Amino acid sequence: MGGFFGAASKNDCISDVFFGTDYHSHLGTRRGGMTAYSPELGFQRSIHSIENSPFRTKFESDIDSMHGNLCIGCISDTDPQPILLRSKLGVYAVCNIGIINNAEDIRSEFVDNCFASFEAMSSGKVNSSSLIGALISQKDSFVEGIKYAQEKIDGTMSLLILTEDGIIAARDKNGRLPIVIGRRDDGYCCSFESFAFQKLGYETYRELLPGEIVKLTADKCEVLDNGNTDIKICTFLWTYYGYPNSIYEGVTVETMRTRNGEIMAEADINNGNLPDVDYVCGVPDSGVPHAIGYANRSGIPFARPFIKYTPTWPRSFMPQSQAMRNQVAKMKLIPVHELIEGKKLLFVDDSIVRGTQMRETVEFLYSNGAKEVHMRSACPPIMYGCKYLNFSRSTSELDLIARKIIDELEGSDGIKYIEEYSDAKTERGKKLRAEICARLKLTSLEFQSLEGTINAVGLPGCKLCSYCWNGKG
Repeated sequence: MGGFFGAASKNDCISDVFFGTDYHSHLGTRRGGMTAYSPELGFQRSIHSIENSPFRTKFESDIDSMHGNLCIGCISDTDPQPILLRSKLGVYAVCNIGIINNAEDIRSEFVDNCFASFEAMSSGKVNSSSLIGALISQKDSFVEGIKYAQEKIDGTMSLLILTEDGIIAARDKNGRLPIVIGRRDDGYCCSFESFAFQKLGYETYRELLPGEIVKLTADKCEVLDNGNTDIKICTFLWTYYGYPNSIYEGVTVETMRTRNGEIMAEADINNGNLPDVDYVCGVPDSGVPHAIGYANRSGIPFARPFIKYTPTWPRSFMPQSQAMRNQVAKMKLIPVHELIEGKKLLFVDDSIVRGTQMRETVEFLYSNGAKEVHMRSACPPIMYGCKYLNFSRSTSELDLIARKIIDELEGSDGIKYIEEYSDAKTERGKKLRAEICARLKLTSLEFQSLEGTINAVGLPGCKLCSYCWNGKG
């Protein structure tokens, strides 16, 4: 996915943006970038690959040479960012998070009408920020251009624009991703993650509304466009993507996850599905608080039968090769034998996507002497590849284990019965769970319900995006 951080200060703010951007490293693993501006040095930019080394180590030397009271930084899972652009609106740097599903159509429209040419990346694709810049330049102001780009883009676009006199922050029109403003005595900052500026001495000023556009300077946060209140924020931010102490729309990630686990345990108790196990365990890292909630409510002790070795590979999806990602995931799991051998274990994971890594985890547990392995997914079965962010994006939705099984059972008509397959109380729902159990070698399996997920977040369901579960964005 990706994240960004920007600061406008009366003092040099390079170190603020360095640390603030680094605090978004859990959101992306491909590229990192920083761009600063000062009247003496002009625009200064640095971009590095972070596929094999974290953001901090790549940029430590850059912060000594960069200077300025205005700076933005970005972690990206897609394009090198921020990029510098020159247009009728002047020279500026821009970075974005989200996804442009119709990028090729927009590019073709520009090229076919001789409006623009684009530098192609090695993949042959056009940098998304370059495409956004071309859309913005069709209008006579940044505000008009950003609103035009939001209308043209199919997908999600939140962005930061660094000019010579400030930073423009624009939240995506549906509010699927957050942007929060921080304030300190000497200036303002903007961030995807709310916790990213707390250690830097900023206090939360406010979150932007969907579609809202503001301009930050050292002296003020000026509203350029009011946006709207029709929000559809990604629910997976709480379930999986967000860092534990992040707060979105007033709801803390760790609190939601613990409450979510409690709701799952309550459902198992009420339905007579609470298994007789020795320990409740979380698949690290994001599954752990869900498991703690489950253990608290069920009364079953919490334990950690295996530990994740993360000093060298903090995220298992860091390698670009799926085969290497699977190998890294396997190498990271270090067993605690006395908590596995002869034990009946219930694990809670944040989600079940393709099932590949989970199957290897289960095999790993059995090979170390586990007697039973039960699984609880902290969210409903994933039925659709996300079209708004970069989560669970596949060449085919049949890569998703739930959809693959449904297709094998029903053929192309299976999509008509997705709601039944999601529901554990229906015959189709029971069949899906039994088949996943068989393929992943699980003793039992259950998913959190959509209703349970919404209750755990605590916001009205109409404000939450649940597309990957029910196809309703």
